[in-house]
Amino acid sequence: MRQKNPPRQFQDRLDQVRRDMREKSIQALLIAHPADYFYLTGFTGEDSAILVTSRSVVVVTDGRFEGAAQKEVGWTSVRFRKGELTPELIAAVQSSRCTRVAIQPTKMSVATREALRKGLKGVRLVDAPPTLSQMRECKNASELKKIDIAIRVAESAYRAMLKTIRIGQTELELAARLEYEMKRRGSTEPAFGSIVAIDANAALPHAVPGQGRVKKGSLILFDWGATLDGYRSDLTRTVFVGSIPTKFKAIYEAVLTSQKKAIAAICAGVRMCDVDAVARQHITDCGFGDRFTHGLGHGLGLDVHESPSLSWRSDQKLRAGMVVTVEPGIYLPGLGGVRIEDDVRVTSKGCQVMSHLSKSLATSVIDVAR
Repeated sequence: MRQKNPPRQFQDRLDQVRRDMREKSIQALLIAHPADYFYLTGFTGEDSAILVTSRSVVVVTDGRFEGAAQKEVGWTSVRFRKGELTPELIAAVQSSRCTRVAIQPTKMSVATREALRKGLKGVRLVDAPPTLSQMRECKNASELKKIDIAIRVAESAYRAMLKTIRIGQTELELAARLEYEMKRRGSTEPAFGSIVAIDANAALPHAVPGQGRVKKGSLILFDWGATLDGYRSDLTRTVFVGSIPTKFKAIYEAVLTSQKKAIAAICAGVRMCDVDAVARQHITDCGFGDRFTHGLGHGLGLDVHESPSLSWRSDQKLRAGMVVTVEPGIYLPGLGGVRIEDDVRVTSKGCQVMSHLSKSLATSVIDVAR
């Protein structure tokens, strides 16, 4: 029997989107970003899209996801494409008879945008307002619980992986073990490509695991996360095999104190750039200001990088319910880098650090068997 109405959480979200559409005279909203259409409908199919109008939701997908469509979005109208996605999207818009349609330009390829413009004669395509991104910024209790479980899985997997490290292992081997341990604990996929960077490779904030090998005295940077019910965690720890070189001891302490000060500054109503400034000022005072080369953090949820941006570029204010990463780092080209990252929930009175892995200087030194 076909379900007539969406589950309450999706109905509430769609109602909010439709209110904004009415205010901005938008007749239809075309969404092709998986996290966004999952947020509005619960549909998990890939290479798909949804068209939201004032009275309907049309899901455009293909036969691979027929079962998912029946189970997850039986309350919508589903169109199964046989060829490319874009022609079926054009057909869906034409069938809706809507003439003012919003698209998400930053979440759609240039080729797709141009194909839509050429194929939809008589339809005005406009940029979608940021409503959906803003809605996703603040998590409800159910979302917070899922993120919390994703954090617990990532932490447990990391502890298990640390016990298996041996001299001579490669970055790729350690990354594979970490992802294996997360899957053993229920993670559907890594939150992103896990970063394991040894020594000089750790000077690259987005290093790719390779053939770097663990040796006595190595610095190893781990950046990883798990995924549970679509929601993600994102953690970073830096460890030292056997002992910490004097230079990196000072760097580690600078990064750790920088992070602690930034976390203490987080509270609803505080500007993103002001929290970033707290962390950046401490690292600058320690003499490494030019080696902190990225923003302090980012929003976390269905996407591992989502709004808001916790950086010097944003004067947006923190809101209760946001979950952000706090991840200062110092990177020395040719030598290595230190980054420490935790996931933090913003509250009306301050914040709650959701991750609990130890990050003290003492516990950053690990013993490794040969």
